Amino acid sequence: QQHKLPSAQLTILSICRFAEPVALTGVFPYLPEMIESFDVPKAKVAQWAGIASAIFSISQCITAIPWGRASDKYGRKPIIILAMTCAMVSSMLFGFSRSLTWAIIARAASGASNGNVGILRTTVAEMVPQRSLQPKAFATLPLVWQVGSIVGPILGGALADPAQKLPHIFGKSKFLKTFPYALPNLVSGVVFTIGLIIGILFLKESLETKKDRKDYGRMVGAWLTRPCTKGRKGLRPADDFESALPNSKHHHHHHAPPRYRDVFSRQANLNLLAYFFLGMHGVTYNQLLPVFLHLPTKRDDVELPFKFGGGFGLESGRIGLIFTLFGVFSMLCQFTLFPYVSQRFGVLNCYRACTFLFPITYFITPFTVLMPTPLTQQGAVLGVLLFKALADVFAFPCNTILLTNSANSVRILGTLNGVGTSLSAIGRAIGPYVVGRTFTWGVDIGYVVIAWWLLAGIAIIGHLVTWWLAEGEGFGVDDTV
Repeated sequence: QQHKLPSAQLTILSICRFAEPVALTGVFPYLPEMIESFDVPKAKVAQWAGIASAIFSISQCITAIPWGRASDKYGRKPIIILAMTCAMVSSMLFGFSRSLTWAIIARAASGASNGNVGILRTTVAEMVPQRSLQPKAFATLPLVWQVGSIVGPILGGALADPAQKLPHIFGKSKFLKTFPYALPNLVSGVVFTIGLIIGILFLKESLETKKDRKDYGRMVGAWLTRPCTKGRKGLRPADDFESALPNSKHHHHHHAPPRYRDVFSRQANLNLLAYFFLGMHGVTYNQLLPVFLHLPTKRDDVELPFKFGGGFGLESGRIGLIFTLFGVFSMLCQFTLFPYVSQRFGVLNCYRACTFLFPITYFITPFTVLMPTPLTQQGAVLGVLLFKALADVFAFPCNTILLTNSANSVRILGTLNGVGTSLSAIGRAIGPYVVGRTFTWGVDIGYVVIAWWLLAGIAIIGHLVTWWLAEGEGFGVDDTV
């Protein structure tokens, strides 16, 4: 039997996933301005942006393993729906922030709600256990992330503080003057609502022990779509991955939740360590770069090649455009390059190569501010950012595939991915906080390169870990059975 990708269920899962990157990346273009609006001095903006990011990641770290274990116990679908609802509410809270304290609390709530990352990966792994299909399947969620990363900065950059930026349309709105950053989060709330509706109506449970549970949401979805699917066999999106699961006859064995010692094999531990470093430097760069781009220019006290300070002096709209181009390029690479290259050269080889690109990118980044004109500065930093995008496109799905195949049983996947999300969150808490503080110190003493080189050092360690990794057999079957 030749297995095929469960395209309908992957599409439904992608719609559920889409809102989170829109909400998360939509914050980046306006976060420096938002922090400034709370009467924070410009020199302290990077520090507080790092703290906000660290709070998000610490909260995610604390809750990721419980989210994963809950999905192992209660099923993937109900936990996905619950996490989406919590993420939507916390996004709204952030948009209505009127003080730094409120914003930090809202970011903490967003982090605690962000439990879907590991659960969605687990769901994909259960839908597609065949190693030959994994590159395409595991590229789906990162592709959705890239599309969300395009839409998010556009929304964030265009809709933040609309009463000030678009006075002819929103200038008379007292609501938007009182809550200048509410509009992009309200729009992302609409996207969340669409994802929730689609998920409730059509997403199928993938956890083996819960697949036969009565799903009233899918029953309503089947009733609503009956006029479209009547007499057309094979078009029911809830049923198209059954044959992809090995031994998927409905065995009703109710196992106890996996123990932690079942989860941590040597290769699983090494993959988790690699994921920790990837989260630490990869996300930190994306969060530090808008602060660098927004930082006022400074041409005095320069002693080349290393002593120079200041940034690009860009506003949120231009920063949003740069990140949009970054997202478009990432999406195209994810769709065209990743499945072919990873199958041609192997997942592990691709992972080692892309992690080698990260430190080079970070080392070069600060020197782009030395270009002679604003146009050449922005062109240079965009060029460097595209190299970062290429590395991102391969790094995250490759790590996910290697981590999935280090598991010897599907039963531990939810917990294993929860641990991975938690460790990555620790890295994303330490990275922005430490590098953000270092960036502030570097700006004060005129050495803006220090923070970027610290990031490069972290990335080098992350690359070295990959030389101890091996590709596991996984728990699935191959392409034919």
